[in-house]
Amino acid sequence: MAKKRRRPQNRSRNRPTGAATRIAERPPSAPKDATQEGRSDPDAAERTQPKAPPPRRTASPTRRPPSGPQRTRAEKKELARAEREAARRRIARAQRRRQLVWIVGITVVVTAGVFFFTNRDDQGTSSAALPGELTTEAPWDANAAKSAARATALGLPAEGTTMHEHADVEVFVHGSKEPVPQDIGISDAGEIQSIHTHDDTGLVHLESSQSREFTLGEFFGVWGVRFTPSCLGAYCNEGNNRLQVFVDGDEVTVNLQDLQLDDQTVIVVAYGTPSELPDPIPSSFDFSSINP
Repeated sequence: MAKKRRRPQNRSRNRPTGAATRIAERPPSAPKDATQEGRSDPDAAERTQPKAPPPRRTASPTRRPPSGPQRTRAEKKELARAEREAARRRIARAQRRRQLVWIVGITVVVTAGVFFFTNRDDQGTSSAALPGELTTEAPWDANAAKSAARATALGLPAEGTTMHEHADVEVFVHGSKEPVPQDIGISDAGEIQSIHTHDDTGLVHLESSQSREFTLGEFFGVWGVRFTPSCLGAYCNEGNNRLQVFVDGDEVTVNLQDLQLDDQTVIVVAYGTPSELPDPIPSSFDFSSINP
C-alpha cells in the first residue's frame, strides 16, 4: 500500500523569528570561573567581599582623684584665705627687696656724684704735682723761687709784649683781706713769667709772647698756692666755711679754676662763713693808675 505523502506545511506562518530562534538555540551560559572573573574585573572580589566594620575606640577609664577626707566649706575658705595671705606676703617681700635695691643704687650714685664733683678739680692746674706748692694757712709770700718750673708745668707761654692786659685779684680769709704779694712770678734772678705782679695791690699783669686766655687757676699755679673748687691753701670746705669766687660782684659756682682773667675784671676769692664775706663784694678797681 502506498504511503500518503504529507503536504508541506506553511512554515513561514509558524516559524519563529530569528532572534527567538537564537535565544532558544543559545545554550545556557556556564557560570564564570572565579579566576576568570578576577582577571576580567580586579575589583570584583573586593566589591563582593563585605567590608569589615572599623574598630571601635574604647574610652580610657576616667581617673578618679584619690579618695581622701573631704574638706568642709569652712575649711576650703580658710585654705583659700591662707593661700592669699601667703601670696600677699611674697609680693610684699619682693617689693621691699626692689625698694632696697633702688635705695642702695641711688645712694651709690649720689655718693659717687658728690665725690666726683667735689674732687675732680683737686688734681687740676693747681695740684701737689706743681713744684713748691703751698698748702699752708695765709698769709702767703710770693713763692717765686720755683715759679718758672710751675709755669712750664702749666704750659704757659713766655713773657712778652704781644699781649698786655690786667686783672684785679683780691683774697679774703674769714673776713680779713690777705695780701697778694709783690713779685709773684718774678724770680730773684729776674726771670719773669707771663703772669706776674709788680706790687701788693692785687693787680695781676698778663704780659705774654702769645695772645691767649689766662685763667684764675693758672694765676694761683704760678703763685704756688693750692687752689681748687673746694680748697685755698690750707682752707677747705667744712661746715659753714666754704670757698666762694665772685667776678665783678657776681658769684661764680662752676669751673672756678677755668675762670678767665679778662682784661680789667675784678675777681674776689673768699673763704669763710656767709657772714664773713666782705660787704659789699668788691667789684671795681682803678685801672687808670696802671703805669704803662
